[in-house]
Amino acid sequence: MNLTELAYFTANVPEMTAFYRHLLGLEPVAQSENMAVFILGPIKILIHHTYTPAEDDLPPDNHVAFAVHDVDTACRELVQRGLALESPPQDHDWGRSAYLRDPDGNQVELTQAE
Repeated sequence: MNLTELAYFTANVPEMTAFYRHLLGLEPVAQSENMAVFILGPIKILIHHTYTPAEDDLPPDNHVAFAVHDVDTACRELVQRGLALESPPQDHDWGRSAYLRDPDGNQVELTQAE
């Protein structure tokens, strides 16, 4: 399991983008009015405009993502260890992912390694 992504949802995409541009000394590799993506070694920092989710959408929660070789297998093992999934493995536009929450309610994504 490797840390692969930090995702931030905000109403202030330009301000967050400027902050990370100055902090990292890097330009985003992708940017629009509603998002920015920075690459820092093997880790992506994603800045997204927050939104009101549709009934079947994932909530726009800040989260960390860990890449795993096989999301389905990793989820089965985590459930066997007593962890609960918030969202089971599913195919999304960005790949196959599953979600759970840590004890403080922070969202954690498991994503299929490329």
